[in-house]
Amino acid sequence: MEQLRPLYLCLLVPMLALVVEGKAASFRHYVLVHGAGHGAWSWYKVHNLLQRAGQNVTSFDLTSAGIDPTDANTVLTIEYYNKPLIEFLSALPDNEKVVLVGHSAGGLCLTHAIHAFGTKKISSAVFVAAIMLRSGFMTADDVKIGFPDLSKAVRPVYGKGPNNTMILTSFSFLPEIIQQILYNRSPEEDVILASKLLKPVPAQPILSARFNSTSTSVDTVARVYVKTRMDRTLKQEMQEAMIKKWPPRKVVAINSDHSPFFSAPRRLVNILLNV
Repeated sequence: MEQLRPLYLCLLVPMLALVVEGKAASFRHYVLVHGAGHGAWSWYKVHNLLQRAGQNVTSFDLTSAGIDPTDANTVLTIEYYNKPLIEFLSALPDNEKVVLVGHSAGGLCLTHAIHAFGTKKISSAVFVAAIMLRSGFMTADDVKIGFPDLSKAVRPVYGKGPNNTMILTSFSFLPEIIQQILYNRSPEEDVILASKLLKPVPAQPILSARFNSTSTSVDTVARVYVKTRMDRTLKQEMQEAMIKKWPPRKVVAINSDHSPFFSAPRRLVNILLNV
């Protein structure tokens, strides 16, 4: 019997890892989409915990983010910015669907993908402290409820746009502000990590993100919104307004700052496994 103990443990541990909040988590493919200025690196805790729970996980850098060398000031459309996600979904086998998980401005990328693929490629979409607007920034009200005031938290860069007009091409989070607005409940080591890895944010893909589809299939993708109660970036009233305007199937609230992948990764993974 003693000789069989290592084998027993090898079989038992993975099984226990799949039990979350009293339920057995089914096998899924999670695609993690980072927020503004971040990269695939920001999901390292969530990626690891999902893999340990036996899930298939993909995380990558959007155009100009993470290790992608593209200059953020040259990324002017949501189509260009979100190209890595769209290409990934396009290459999926016809019989495979994924769970999209988007943080912050990554919510616009999720919505872009939902408009492009609907339920053909996406089983559900989880918006984590994310911009969730059915048509993007189509109206002044959309901007009011979905775009936080970052005027005192970022350094803007202006460049030439169409017809040689000067436009906001990128912005960078001020290092001395990031803990206060993004990571106010996150571990110190993660704040230091982020301070070394945050990159300029291409502004135009966010500001000009508009989705014109009138197809009702956009609303057939099951959506979950994860509210972050201690968020100093996307305030509670903004999250509530977006939820009211485009109601998701489920809303879950967690005691987290704007970055639960750092401050509450286990709680976030529990939510994801029970989508």
